[in-house]
Amino acid sequence: MAPARIALVTGAGSGIGRAVAVGLLEAGYTVALVGRRAAALEETAALAGAPAGACLVLPGDVTQPEAVRGIFATVGSSFGRLDLLFNNAGVNAPALPLEDLTYEQWRAVVDVNLTGVFLCTQEAVRLMKHQQPRGGRIINNGSIAAHVPRPHSAPYAATKHGVTGLTRATALDGRAFDIACGQIDIGNAATDMSRGYASGVRQPDGSLAEEPLFDVAHVVQAVLYMAALPLNANVPFMTVMATGMPYLGRG
Repeated sequence: MAPARIALVTGAGSGIGRAVAVGLLEAGYTVALVGRRAAALEETAALAGAPAGACLVLPGDVTQPEAVRGIFATVGSSFGRLDLLFNNAGVNAPALPLEDLTYEQWRAVVDVNLTGVFLCTQEAVRLMKHQQPRGGRIINNGSIAAHVPRPHSAPYAATKHGVTGLTRATALDGRAFDIACGQIDIGNAATDMSRGYASGVRQPDGSLAEEPLFDVAHVVQAVLYMAALPLNANVPFMTVMATGMPYLGRG
């Protein structure tokens, strides 16, 4: 029997991160659950009904270099390797005109959505380069915002565009070490964060419009597909969205 593959999911306490973590556990992965709230991570573990030893709860703040180093050191010492990193943790700022955003609001989004992804990627690459057999896969949670913004979303859109650049750079720099990096851009998956979309979302012309949602299970299936590829194959970018969302004509 092949040993379990080791995955780490950030933002695993809710939404897409929780759904993907549960999906990975159900698929037989051993999963390190990372997030700020230990209780929420424990809920994720309980939802999966994972056997003892298949789940490691690691509360921590991905914006803090020392905390991230500690998280990955624990994964390395506990399992000896890391096969998959799903960089999922993300936050948003209030929907305000760009000129009304505070520095603190801007910085909070940049710290989690971009710096956090960089810090986790950096530690994952360090592990993956030197483990035996070497290599692994990194999947970044981008967004439709990595292509086009919603109104009043400058920090979120800027960071998600930045994630795309980091995905490309990681894929390029990882080639020589059997490290594959790809990005999944998700539009209107049904989670707590998107629940309000069905009742009205601000459009570029200032109007409010209902937007359709789709089952987050399809995101899980997409991530599992990307994760299951051999390291000599990669999906650099995948978009999974509600068919009727106004993305293709947005703006």
